[in-house]
Amino acid sequence: MQVIDTDLPGVKILEPRVFEDERGFFLESFNARAFGDAGLPTAFVQDNHSFSRHGVLRGLHYQYPRWQGKLVRAVTGEIFDVAVDIRRDSPHFGRWVGVILSADNRRQLYVPPGFAHGFCVMSDSADVLYKCTALYAAEDDRCIVWNDPDIGVDWPVADPLLSDKDRRGARLRDIGNLSL
Repeated sequence: MQVIDTDLPGVKILEPRVFEDERGFFLESFNARAFGDAGLPTAFVQDNHSFSRHGVLRGLHYQYPRWQGKLVRAVTGEIFDVAVDIRRDSPHFGRWVGVILSADNRRQLYVPPGFAHGFCVMSDSADVLYKCTALYAAEDDRCIVWNDPDIGVDWPVADPLLSDKDRRGARLRDIGNLSL
């Protein structure tokens, strides 16, 4: 596995070793020893599977105070995946990074606690799997509006299909002083 740093410390792109031949391919999407050696978490407690159609945008989601780290990958289709640093005491507060994850490139993105996460579907549809470092807690579920001008994510979709929750998300400036 190759671990690639992004412009935001802690947010990592992971490229697995892929073994391909005429039968198909094999890869390890998670190996506790390799993750530990790379300084990544090894204890994931929940796996999620999301299916979405073209133009769907999910996010920017986070949990507080029981933060979640997320290991995200697209197993079908292609998504533009985004992490936003929302730790008010961070020198990178409000900055974002976006990465294309697809069935073809087989990349994963690790989004650590203290970051909001979102993605939009660029292909006809996409199946997205993500592992979480903490269990989902409905009372901690939070959302920042996807098009917050204070963040300025350059989404590759102009008029996304959104849930009511995502349409009504808070502004970054209104989420309070969040810390780990």
